[in-house]
Amino acid sequence: MVTRGRQGFLPWEGEHDRMTALTDEVARFVLATSPDPDETLIEMDERATAEGFPHVGPEVGPILRVLARMVDARRIFEFGSGYGYSAYWFAEALPADGEIVLTEVDDDRLELAREYMQRGGYDDRARYELGDALETVEDYDGPFDVVLIDNEKDRYVEAFEAVRSTVPVGGVVVADNAMYASPIQSGKLLEVLEGADVSGVNEATRGIAAYVERVRADPDFETVALPLGEGIAVSYRVR
Repeated sequence: MVTRGRQGFLPWEGEHDRMTALTDEVARFVLATSPDPDETLIEMDERATAEGFPHVGPEVGPILRVLARMVDARRIFEFGSGYGYSAYWFAEALPADGEIVLTEVDDDRLELAREYMQRGGYDDRARYELGDALETVEDYDGPFDVVLIDNEKDRYVEAFEAVRSTVPVGGVVVADNAMYASPIQSGKLLEVLEGADVSGVNEATRGIAAYVERVRADPDFETVALPLGEGIAVSYRVR
């Protein structure tokens, strides 16, 4: 759970409502040293907390923006946008003629994303797509300088395969929930990644493990995990 503080969001001293890779103290440090969210982002985060809606969260949002800036992103594609929280963070890093494609299966959430993006002045660079992101991406040609994968966990590998060829050298693919998120079994996930023969592993956990193994084995990408929020896997295209 998070609340506003002098530096934006600061977690409560007790347990978070969502799983996180960070202790409360480290989360406080990350948030205290990150860019302050504007009023719209604060409202969006408060909505997520109140509704129990999964989003990348205030620890991950700033790093998404920084990654987009670092690769000089002009086009971004999101597999799963909810009501636009991650897209809002990304959008500030795009040039005025840049483009970010938001995908969402729920019409009300997508309309809410449109309202938030309009409020931030980013509507002109946003494309709103209602429906399955894996189908939507087929309608778009690359390149995409940044891709966020945040759809069903057992479909992460499909998402990567769908955009792999559209990511240029110097581009990045970011996968959320790389360490935690209901119903991911974090302990079993680690065992699977370390090569153990583990029983009782659910589809979400197997999906994340399969994704990490896929991107790590790809010679054209270099992947690291960052323990922010519920964990993100960042894959940089090196060739």
